[in-house]
Amino acid sequence: MTSQTASPSPAYFDDPSGFTPSWLAAALATCGIDVEIDAVAAVRVGTGQIGASYRLTIDYADSAAASAAGAPESLVAKMAGGDPESRTLVADGFRNEFGFYTEIASTVAVNTPRCWYAAIADDNIEFVLLMDDLAPAEPGVQVNGCSRPECELAVVNLAGLHGPRWNDPALLTIDWMRRADRDSAEFFSQVLAGAIPTFVERFGERMAPGDADLIATIPSRIADWQLTRPERFSVTHGDYRPDNLMFMPDGSSVSTVDWQTLGIGLPGRDIGYFLATSVEPEIRRTSERELVARYHEALLSHGVVGHSFDECFEDYRLGVVQGPLITILGAVYATAEPTPASDAMFLAMITRSCTAIRDLDPFSLL
Repeated sequence: MTSQTASPSPAYFDDPSGFTPSWLAAALATCGIDVEIDAVAAVRVGTGQIGASYRLTIDYADSAAASAAGAPESLVAKMAGGDPESRTLVADGFRNEFGFYTEIASTVAVNTPRCWYAAIADDNIEFVLLMDDLAPAEPGVQVNGCSRPECELAVVNLAGLHGPRWNDPALLTIDWMRRADRDSAEFFSQVLAGAIPTFVERFGERMAPGDADLIATIPSRIADWQLTRPERFSVTHGDYRPDNLMFMPDGSSVSTVDWQTLGIGLPGRDIGYFLATSVEPEIRRTSERELVARYHEALLSHGVVGHSFDECFEDYRLGVVQGPLITILGAVYATAEPTPASDAMFLAMITRSCTAIRDLDPFSLL
C-alpha cells in the first residue's frame, strides 16, 4: 500500500510529459525513497481500452545510492485515457483501480504489482498510479487464448484473490465497492440492452451464426443473474483474462493487473469469465472440470470452508455470462479508438463466451 504522507505537485495529471525527474523523485519520497533523478523516459505500453500506461525508465544521479535505497530501475505508470466527457462514463473504474491498490491489495494473496504511488482527483476522471515494472513478464494475447499450463497458473492466482476475503462482511462496509441490488441490477440490464444494437451493428457480419440472437436474450435475465447466490461473495476482478495477466516467460508465475472492474460478487463469475473468453472451446471442454477443481483446491488452501466442488462448478457455469456482458460493454464504451486488433479481441471473446453459454446452460441455474 502506498504512503499518502507526502505528495508531489501536481498529485495527478493526464499527460506523460508530467513524469519529470523532480515529480518522480517526489513520488518515490512518499515511500521513503530519497533519491535524485537526472532523467525519465516514458514509452507507451499495453493496449488498454480505458486507461493509458507508460514504462518509465529512470536515470538516477547516483545509481549505486539509488540501488542501496531500494529505488526501482523502472516503473509502469497508469493514468486516465480518452477525452474528459468519455472519462466520466468510466470514472468509477478509475476509482476502483485506485482503491484496489490503496485498500485491497494488501489484504488478498493474488499476485499483482507493488504500487509505489497513487493519487486521484475528487471527480475520479484523472489519476496516476506508479507500479512495479513486471518485465520480463509479458501479457497474454486474448486472440490466441491461454494454454493449459497458463490456465492452471491463472486459476490458482485467482483463488488468491477470492479466498482470503471469502464472505468477509467488512467488504460490505467499503463505500466505493458496490454490491449489486435490485435497482442497480435492473439499471445494468437496461445499459446492456442499449449497448447490444451498437455492438451488433459493428460486429454483426463477423459474428458466428446465432450469436447475435443469443446475446439479445441476455438483458432480460441479467438482473436475476447478478443477484443470484448472494450467500457467496468476495472481491472480484471482473475482467480476468489474458490481456490483464502478466506471464513470466519460463512459466513460473503470473501476475494480475487492471483492476478497473473490481467489485463484490459471486466469485465464480471470474473463473467463468476467464475460461469462457480466454480459452479455445476445445481446450475448455476437455479441461474445465480439472481446472475448476484446481481452483477449488486453492480456495480451500486460503481457508475457505463449507464450499463443495459441486457448488464451485455450478458457480463457474453461472459465471460464463460475465463473458458477453463485459465484452459488449467494453467494446461499446471503451475510450480507445477501435483498431483491427481490438476488434479481433472482442470478436474472439464474444464467440468463445457464446459457445460456453450454449455448452453450460447457465441460465438454467437461476
